[in-house]
Amino acid sequence: MVEAGAALARAAAPGLVIFLEGELGMGKTTLARGYIRHCGHDGAVKSPTYTLVEPYTLPAGTLYHFDLYRLGDAEELEFMGIRDYFGENSVCLVEWAERGLGVLPVADIVVSITREDSGRRLSLSAGTDQGKSVLQRLQQRQK
Repeated sequence: MVEAGAALARAAAPGLVIFLEGELGMGKTTLARGYIRHCGHDGAVKSPTYTLVEPYTLPAGTLYHFDLYRLGDAEELEFMGIRDYFGENSVCLVEWAERGLGVLPVADIVVSITREDSGRRLSLSAGTDQGKSVLQRLQQRQK
């Protein structure tokens, strides 16, 4: 999962919104950790389950890691100024995005993680043209 996050980061660009989907324990935070570390963060990468968002100031810009698992109502995001986090110079990784539907912007990329035997299967889909470009670069680099 760490390598999958790093591979996604290598193909990514500023301004992305990435939703990470999967049941508890599927590796969403581990994938985020790989992404964040590849972008230049050396410290701990913890799940922002209780704080809802963890910001990272990185060489290429700011990355926000959201975990909305404990969100009671999507409207709570408005009170925390959620729209200020999403911009052309930041990257937003969002776990449990379905809890913020109606308030969150459209995802450029959705990473769905499911269990397969004793491992995991990742399915990536693009919701925007920018997301399609990232997935094309990722596919080209996998060859």
